[in-house]
Amino acid sequence: MFEVKATDGGTRARAGVLETPHGTADTPLFMPVATQATVKAMRPEQVAELGFEIVLSNAYHLWLRPGLAVVEGLGGLHAFMGWDGPILTDSGGYQVLSLGKDVKITPEGARFRSHLDGSTVFLSPELSMEVQQDLGADIAMALDECLPYPADRARVESSLELNRDWAARCRSAHSSDTQALFGIVQGGMFPDLRRRSAEATAELDFPGYGLGGFSVGEPRELTLDLLEQTLAHVPEGAPRYLMGVGDPLGMAEAVALGVDMFDSVLPTRIARNGSAMLGTGRINLRNSRFASDEGPLDPGCSCYTCRSFTRAYLRHLVAAREILGFHLLTVHNLHQVSDLVYRMRRAISSGSFSRLLSELRSLDEHE
Repeated sequence: MFEVKATDGGTRARAGVLETPHGTADTPLFMPVATQATVKAMRPEQVAELGFEIVLSNAYHLWLRPGLAVVEGLGGLHAFMGWDGPILTDSGGYQVLSLGKDVKITPEGARFRSHLDGSTVFLSPELSMEVQQDLGADIAMALDECLPYPADRARVESSLELNRDWAARCRSAHSSDTQALFGIVQGGMFPDLRRRSAEATAELDFPGYGLGGFSVGEPRELTLDLLEQTLAHVPEGAPRYLMGVGDPLGMAEAVALGVDMFDSVLPTRIARNGSAMLGTGRINLRNSRFASDEGPLDPGCSCYTCRSFTRAYLRHLVAAREILGFHLLTVHNLHQVSDLVYRMRRAISSGSFSRLLSELRSLDEHE
């Protein structure tokens, strides 16, 4: 399923290939988030044309709306959303805690009220596996409990036991021969608990591992320190997926430590807020200083938006809340991310990843 093709001599970065029933994906990779079976403001073929080979959808959202019967009845998730490539589905553990009302976590599962209509819903590890298998995703994620930041040690230790049990139940309930199931490592901000979680999850021999509980408000230095310590206990022969990270420097720093996969709503969400990614930073087109700016968003960018439109026009669209403006900014932001992961793969293969990382760090210091 996963093969490392090249490693970088100066870091732990590696480039590989992830094989799925719906095609292969080169790593390091970034998955645009298609929560509701769509990458917001983008057509599926546009996402593919930008170089993305795999997208992420959310089992929690699709289970509640439109429902499994609708998706299955229309040929499964790939046919439903018109995406021919691989799909990874998030289990919904994070959404239960962030969107559900009156959430009660028990050893059996999570009971909560739907954010859509207030109805009572129960999600167990077994049901999460059933939902993700019925959707037909290429990669499913184990159901886990996501904790807020900060969380005290006693709370994290209690959650660790729960997640270990849920992971084992997911492994047992998962019956698909074609769908891969990834486990998720948690452990809060405690190095020894991260190690315990990684070792317990690795014992279940998942074909891939999500690194959860990061990018929840902690300082970047702490993230990288904990990530490095955690990865020492995650099998090297499996893909490592840092969940919820999508800023350019953050991804590059994580790749240097041995991470292979990323996802984040960042590129599409900030586009809908009028912001464009430039280098390792961003600019907000709502700013009046762009009102007469005849230059492109990024002179060094080759995306359709930068080739075709001025900052002044894009600012006009954003100020007028025209849908085209948010689409064009999404195209640009996704192109920036796609170009970065391509450059990272190329740098790893040529043994020059350290130089690329230094360039990104220097750029970040001057922005």
